[in-house]
Amino acid sequence: MRKRSSRAATVLLVFTAACAFAQTAPGPAEIQKAPDNLPQFEVASIRPSGPSQRELNGFRIFPGGRIVGKGCRLQYLIMLALNVDHFQIEGLPGWAHFTKGDGFEIQAVPPENSQSAKVQPAFSVDPPIDEERQMLLALLIDRFHLEFHRETREGQVYLLTRGKGDFKLHPPADKSAYPWAGGDYQTWYGGKNISMSNLAKRMSSWLGHPVLDRTGITGSFDFDFRMGDTDNSDSRDITGFLLVAMKDLGLDFKSSKGPIETIVIDHVEQPSPN
Repeated sequence: MRKRSSRAATVLLVFTAACAFAQTAPGPAEIQKAPDNLPQFEVASIRPSGPSQRELNGFRIFPGGRIVGKGCRLQYLIMLALNVDHFQIEGLPGWAHFTKGDGFEIQAVPPENSQSAKVQPAFSVDPPIDEERQMLLALLIDRFHLEFHRETREGQVYLLTRGKGDFKLHPPADKSAYPWAGGDYQTWYGGKNISMSNLAKRMSSWLGHPVLDRTGITGSFDFDFRMGDTDNSDSRDITGFLLVAMKDLGLDFKSSKGPIETIVIDHVEQPSPN
């Protein structure tokens, strides 16, 4: 590990506390210098994963804000740092991609006087807090010489709303369970202790387009959808399957147009050695 660097303050970028999907009208790209006060880890190390490393994007946060990453692709690290999804990042080279790129090992510890040092995550896979996202961004700027800008583009989005059918989401059996939703996206889709906003975000990753929560429904839920013997041509791809699943659960799911925040990579390099 090595001490934090001041390089982060010299790289061109726009940094704000990023929302997953921008809700502002499309506008021109903006580029400006990084803030001088971008927080940084006290000590941090990034190195290529060894050939025996099989874990994909294993990013964990431990009490005290300590970070350990195994097999992390750069695209995934940018997603974490900027709180965006994979389809919102453009211009990365092949070695940096989410599933097929080179993996990296990360170890990092925040300063003792930081908010991040007070973190006590309920689960090690919880997302980083805003300050740790900024520290991770500073680390990527320093080690990968990352430069980027933001653009807001008009594109396809999906709206998740309350449907007209019976509501088949149930109060969670375990309110302390890790929020989760997923399935095989052909015959089965389920969720545990998950909110509508979290469900929308997870659906976004699979669809490759933003899913916006417009349900107005609060709280967390369990659900379980089985396609069974239904032979519906609309369910043969993932979009059609989710449409059928959401309607069965008492929700509605439709395509629309809207602004999408896009991270455009202007420059990136393989990380310098420790």
